[in-house]
Amino acid sequence: MKIGIEGQRLYRPKKHGMDMVALELIKNLQLIDKVNEYVIFVKPDADNTCIPAAPNFKIVELGGGPYPTWEQIALPKAALNEGCDILHCTSNTGPIICKVPLVTILHDIIYLESVSILKKGGTWYQKFGNMYRRWVVPTIARKSVRVVTVSNFEKERIKNFMGLGSNLVAIYNGVGEHFKKIEDAKILSEAKLKYKLPDNFMFFLGNTDPKKNTPNVLKAFSDFNAKSATKYKLVMLDFEENALLQILKDIDCSDLRKDIVMTGYVPNAEMPAIINQCKVFLYPSLRESFGIPILEGMACGVPVITSNTSSMPEIAGDAAAIVDPLKPEQIVDAISKIISDKTYCDMLCDKGIARAKDFSWKRMAEKYLELYKEVYIQTKK
Repeated sequence: MKIGIEGQRLYRPKKHGMDMVALELIKNLQLIDKVNEYVIFVKPDADNTCIPAAPNFKIVELGGGPYPTWEQIALPKAALNEGCDILHCTSNTGPIICKVPLVTILHDIIYLESVSILKKGGTWYQKFGNMYRRWVVPTIARKSVRVVTVSNFEKERIKNFMGLGSNLVAIYNGVGEHFKKIEDAKILSEAKLKYKLPDNFMFFLGNTDPKKNTPNVLKAFSDFNAKSATKYKLVMLDFEENALLQILKDIDCSDLRKDIVMTGYVPNAEMPAIINQCKVFLYPSLRESFGIPILEGMACGVPVITSNTSSMPEIAGDAAAIVDPLKPEQIVDAISKIISDKTYCDMLCDKGIARAKDFSWKRMAEKYLELYKEVYIQTKK
């Protein structure tokens, strides 16, 4: 087989969720498959060494303009010219017209569920991406030989929304092996110095996407700190300052800014050293199709708070504190119990480490390899 994998954004320096999934898939396919040929289609950018070299993996850098024209014109043409038997699109969309059989990942269909996501919250880039997907994804899903999503929850959502049948499957994401408890004090102290981490802090992996529930998380943190004898800081990553200030103003917590530490963008490889040092990992999103950070926090041996909605209970199991994300008081109660009850906190940490071991990128790659073989046999009949 010759499998094409779309990885348009893999060379960009600041990688996010879908990029990391695609990169881990490629790296683990390199470990388990020395027989089949792979062609990785990427757009030129600064981080052009992130994909390791392998004898049966070829990287093709494609120009082709902005995302839509690259995906709809350059990608299918290149996949055909390379003689691919399958084209695996990894980023929630794909080409509408493609002569190569498609396998498409739909990480989620949040952008299809409600038009409200186009009207309020989020950046204009996010809104354009949502509108583009609303236009192309239903057609692509019907034309794909297989549609893959990342949890049983999301599988049911897609099935009910699009009416897909046996061509729809769920394959879990994994968690990187570098997410683990770190005992090396030098690594921890270097991260603390580099990112100006405070002694007592909670970690919130939020962004401007409305689903991340940033207003309610900030309100809960403010309420907890107001009544706690020990004061904490909240560490956040690559968050826009003006957006943060506006949210704090909206929830009447402008004075909270002094208690928030923003690190800027943190490479994935350096995340564990930050997570390891937090007292609580906050991830009470409104909606997730999987929630990789839940597992990353657990694997690092810290207590995780997440939501009772969408896929999060499926992924967390009984290894996290589960709350209603729309009720800040429940987030406050969960924080308070973790901070005050060492037995409960230790239990969450131990269960979290065990739970994270149930998910691996290698297992995910093995599932995809099986799927490629099924598609190849089906399309060659």
